[in-house]
Amino acid sequence: MTSLTDRYLAATLRSVPAARREEIATELRGSIEDMIDGRRAEGRDTETAEREVLTELGNPAQLAARYADRRLQLIGPTYYLAWERLMKLLLSFIPALVGVIVGLVEATDGNAGDAIGTGIGAALQTTVQIGFWVTLVFAVLERTNASLDLPEWTVDQLPEDHTGRQITLVDVAASVGWLVLVIAYLPIQHFHSFVPDRDGDNLPILDPALWSFWLPFLIAVLVATVGLELAKYRAGRWTWPLVGVNAALDLAFAVPVIWLVSTDRLLNPDLVNRWEWLAREENLNNVATFVIVGTVLVVLWDIADSAVKAYRNRH
Repeated sequence: MTSLTDRYLAATLRSVPAARREEIATELRGSIEDMIDGRRAEGRDTETAEREVLTELGNPAQLAARYADRRLQLIGPTYYLAWERLMKLLLSFIPALVGVIVGLVEATDGNAGDAIGTGIGAALQTTVQIGFWVTLVFAVLERTNASLDLPEWTVDQLPEDHTGRQITLVDVAASVGWLVLVIAYLPIQHFHSFVPDRDGDNLPILDPALWSFWLPFLIAVLVATVGLELAKYRAGRWTWPLVGVNAALDLAFAVPVIWLVSTDRLLNPDLVNRWEWLAREENLNNVATFVIVGTVLVVLWDIADSAVKAYRNRH
């Protein structure tokens, strides 16, 4: 069979119970081969016959549901898969984004202690609202037999078979997106940090003196990390050279940050003096300790995780 059939099987089997995958794979592959042979006997070429057979079998997600005896229903089956895709898309980033924004706003209002709780609460409320309203809309559409004119499933929609690929496009896109946000915020906070001073003017989070060297250096390290993410995706898996580059970039970012925090050079002195709770030495030391410990743990975890994955590839 060609890769088209293999991709169809992979797309079907990922949603069936693991214990039955081998049995279903053998049965389904045999059925596809028999159906293709039947169409070839009628004079069709192999490629055309294969596409016709897979199109006739339909969306692999629906076929997998039949094998697993799982009903695709919310109110009814017509728009279940469309509802499921939309829910996964919206819930993948909107609640987290709302939570972060609300938390930052709460922190800039001087309620840093409540910022995390407020952000989490906003994210949970957003999740509930998305789930309710999206479900309600699709329920109404289902009950009123409204037509969305959704395109019919075709074999061209089959995902590529990435069996054995460690690094997916979703992982890389999320990492690159986060890095771009951090890179953008470093210069933006100098002009618009959302933190006002006592006169209402902008108050940078980081010490402006760092623009003489350290902030451009950190930005360059982050840009290089974006390049590493793209290289990882192209390789498809961790290799020892990539592990080495990743460790070097992690240390190139972490060591200066830890040194700047430990010497009270990272935060803008005007920012520290602006907030009474932060100006207290014990609170400032607690913030520094939290940043240092968090940075060390993240770096150690990232280096160890990449090394373990590279080791598994070689063994």
